[in-house]
Amino acid sequence: MASTGDIRNGMIIKLDGNLYSVVEFGQNKTARAAAKVWAKLKGVDNTRTIEHTWNSGDTIHPVRIEKRNFQFLYKDDMGFNFMDQETFEQLTLPESSIDNPGLYKDGQECFINVNTETDQPMNVELPSNVVLEVTYTEPGLKGDTATRTLKPATVETGATVNVPLFIDTGEKIKIDSKTGAYMERVKE
Repeated sequence: MASTGDIRNGMIIKLDGNLYSVVEFGQNKTARAAAKVWAKLKGVDNTRTIEHTWNSGDTIHPVRIEKRNFQFLYKDDMGFNFMDQETFEQLTLPESSIDNPGLYKDGQECFINVNTETDQPMNVELPSNVVLEVTYTEPGLKGDTATRTLKPATVETGATVNVPLFIDTGEKIKIDSKTGAYMERVKE
């Protein structure tokens, strides 16, 4: 058991029979009433996003998770297929349990969070950033660098990312895997 003082971003808690990941949390203090702890929660086993408030010191039910190394193999009509790096077992997960599915390329290493109580996979995470090659983008205009203007670019996985005007087709770029935003150009 844990209390509301133990809440952290990314923590998985069980609330009303469902599993939720803590996206954001805070505390409200007033002069007359007891402090309240609030959290914005994203459903792990459902698609709901909710906000919940507890009295300070209330009991919460955290779920112990284990992060395991997997390799993305391919995507088919059944979902995304992964292979455990240690046991070589294969696992298929639906697209709904995957963050930024457009950034996965064949052979990409990733992490699957597994509920240790039920041994069920909960969600999939990429490393903090990924390097992908730009397969198509419109050419930028020479000298148009005064503003931070962005243009769409298609990367090798088929995803579209907004990039600065100086990025050309064939270049490799680093992308933030949480937001899907361009970070920098990668020089080989």
